[in-house]
Amino acid sequence: MLEETRVSDATPTLEAPWPVAVLSQKIRGYIERLGTAWVEGEITQWGVSGGNVYGKLKDLGEDATVSFTVWSSVRAKLDGDFKQGDRVIALVKPNYWVKGGTLTMQVFELRHVGLGDLLERLERLRKQLASEGLFDPARKKPLPFLPHCIGLITGKDSDAEKDVIRNAQLRWPAVNFRVVHAAVQGDRTVGEVSAAIERLDADPEVDVIIIARGGGDFQNLLGFSDERVVRAAAAARTPIVSAIGHEADRPLLDDVADLRASTPTDAAKRVVPDVAEELSRVQQARARIGSRLTGILSAEIDRIAQLRSRPVLADSAWIIESRSQDLTRYVARGAELVERSIERAGNQTAELRAQLRALSPQATLDRGYAIAQLPDGNVLRAADQAPAGTALRITVADGSITAESAGPAATR
Repeated sequence: MLEETRVSDATPTLEAPWPVAVLSQKIRGYIERLGTAWVEGEITQWGVSGGNVYGKLKDLGEDATVSFTVWSSVRAKLDGDFKQGDRVIALVKPNYWVKGGTLTMQVFELRHVGLGDLLERLERLRKQLASEGLFDPARKKPLPFLPHCIGLITGKDSDAEKDVIRNAQLRWPAVNFRVVHAAVQGDRTVGEVSAAIERLDADPEVDVIIIARGGGDFQNLLGFSDERVVRAAAAARTPIVSAIGHEADRPLLDDVADLRASTPTDAAKRVVPDVAEELSRVQQARARIGSRLTGILSAEIDRIAQLRSRPVLADSAWIIESRSQDLTRYVARGAELVERSIERAGNQTAELRAQLRALSPQATLDRGYAIAQLPDGNVLRAADQAPAGTALRITVADGSITAESAGPAATR
């Protein structure tokens, strides 16, 4: 015993390893020191043997499962019946079975998660997401008028799938579908629906995504209020239509989706336009346009007829005649004004000519006078300016002559 204790306390090495029993005892001792804890999960296995219950409890969101045991003494004190699929809260204590090397949770208390608790949690989550703006109407994307390809997330071979495809193709036979089957209730809902949203959102050919389920009770729809599903829908760039349940059902997915449809059938009708209705609208629009154009043309024809009936357009010769008379009048007036101007200019010219002649030396020459100029061109003004032999230029009325001075003449 002393040797075993010494080996147990020593650090295991290659030369001195621990026995399996020592390792198992140490694991058991460590686990037992953890004490009790309250945990929440979904019962995925519930089997009764010898009055005891052996089952498994799965996490509500992650892929994690633990085994649990409810001894008959504890089971006798439980309130209510429990079964696979129930959502519960349990007070557990880890228990390591040395002989089998297994870990299980010993249950001391087990309670159903009440509807009030779930509603309270959902309301807290709703307020949190709303504060982040995920429900803001400004974030909602408009649906395409005529989607070429519709992504559909629904259960395999479900009535919801058949309703959406049938009603959509009845309204527009050329519409295509890209269907991704996913669990619409249970523990696989959150992971599969989130993955389906991401897969279809990444497909460039998908114009709009419909998430459809044919209703159900409150607990069956809890997966569509899970935070991961809601955030996956909010992050999608493709418009998303939520068609979960009926009017009374309101999972959080409805609030973050770009459009909420009350049923899968309603989703098909709101996403895909009715070909007959659209053709009827086109015909009505063409009829209204034709009627409007006919009215406009008729009004313009009447307006042109009224214009043509006016005297100014009925007989256009009056325009030429009236303008011809005006032109004749303007020509006569212009000629008269020109003649008057010429006459006045002639009179002014005659007066100026008379004044000029009165002042001109030519008049003096015409009376018999002459002008004597020295060789340098200056006018001879005194006799002593032209001594004998001086050449002179004598200008008379009709020309000029040359002469030579004989000197000043003697004065009498």
